[in-house]
Amino acid sequence: MEKILVVDDEKSMRDFLALVLKKEGYFVAVASDGQEAIQTLQKDIFDLVITDLKMPKQSGIDVLKVVKETAGETLVIMITAFASTETAVDALKQGAYDYITKPFQIEEVKLIIRNALEKRRLRAENLLLRRELKGLGTFENIIGKSEKMQKVFEVVRKVADTNSNVLILGESGTGKELVARAIHFNSRRKDKPFVTVNCSALPETLLESELFGHMKGSFTGAVNNKEGLFEVASGGTIFLDEIGETPSPIQVKLLRVLQEKEFRRIGGTKDVRVDVRIIAATNKDLNRAVEEGSFREDLYYRLDVIPIHLPPLRERSEDIPILVQHFLTKFSQATGKNVQGITPEAIQLLKAQEWRGNVRELENVIERVMALLGPSRRKDDMITPEDLGGCFQKPSQKEPWALQLPDEGLNLEEFLNQLECEFLLKALERTRWVKKEAAKLLQMDFRAFRYRLAKHKVAPQNKSSS
Repeated sequence: MEKILVVDDEKSMRDFLALVLKKEGYFVAVASDGQEAIQTLQKDIFDLVITDLKMPKQSGIDVLKVVKETAGETLVIMITAFASTETAVDALKQGAYDYITKPFQIEEVKLIIRNALEKRRLRAENLLLRRELKGLGTFENIIGKSEKMQKVFEVVRKVADTNSNVLILGESGTGKELVARAIHFNSRRKDKPFVTVNCSALPETLLESELFGHMKGSFTGAVNNKEGLFEVASGGTIFLDEIGETPSPIQVKLLRVLQEKEFRRIGGTKDVRVDVRIIAATNKDLNRAVEEGSFREDLYYRLDVIPIHLPPLRERSEDIPILVQHFLTKFSQATGKNVQGITPEAIQLLKAQEWRGNVRELENVIERVMALLGPSRRKDDMITPEDLGGCFQKPSQKEPWALQLPDEGLNLEEFLNQLECEFLLKALERTRWVKKEAAKLLQMDFRAFRYRLAKHKVAPQNKSSS
């Protein structure tokens, strides 16, 4: 709902405009003179100000100047009975959107207001679009035919058109923002803003201002009133990336938004209500962060309504061939080197890597290979292991240990027991201590897995022990 401030020293005119605009569906505040209007503008942010030009104490031009100094996105329409080309041009030169003379036709005023607010919406959408384009993910579609990715797709389809909060868990480079976008653009909110915030990229004060906005003078550098990204995202979705890095004071304000659907700007005195769906993401173990006291338990449970676990690339190596083909097509178009594909031997080399940077790292490798291909390569050439040779410091080995028999020999049973215990722990750590998933990872029957845990006295360190 757009917010309009009506300023006029004539009560009848002020009340008439307020009544008409409220019937049109706008939120309307009123001020009886320029001084009261300026005080109101120091407490809140409006989409549009409609002000009389000639008023006692402070004029409409004074109000216009304050708007331009403190809230540059707010539009101003001047109304006056003292029509003259000189005053009209002066108001427009100083930044007024339009100029209306009394007496006026109310339908004309409605049209000017609609056009003004539409202009403001388009300007905000253009700014948001530029922000989104800067923050686009590193690949265009969620790609994967593996069983684990199919489960992710199924959850996305089921939850997209709900209003439930979503928590996306996964290592860096697995495509968490891409999944968040898929949820938003398949929901009923798809025509509203999708706003992304990296919670680890800004210090606490700037992050609070970015999320919730501020009023002029509330801190050093706050030279204008500023809407927060929660307001920008109203009606749509806000994606809070790296939520696990959020400072404790910000967590308190986020909890209030989740519970009450409202917040207060820095330096503000009024609560701002918003309708926003929250999708959060993290590569941290939030359960552990809660236990350690660095993340609020109540905030965690508010965010974790629908958890989505994104598997790392090493756990879905069957997706590597189609990901590679996707990136080859992408970079062939960018470089003009239309390489046909990749040899089976090169695919096996890629599958042997650990991929700590996940899909993002794989994309970087393919981009590097395509950039370094010589101009003499034919269009029907294939990427070979030799082309990939310089992309890895050393080939990753499938065996994470080296078998060596000491000269003095060893106790084989003790060695095997120790090795078995280490693999049980590694599997549990990788699956966040979900026993059934750990058993699958080790290709073991669940009962046998539980028996071995008891045998080695491996105690659960996480609530998710099923």
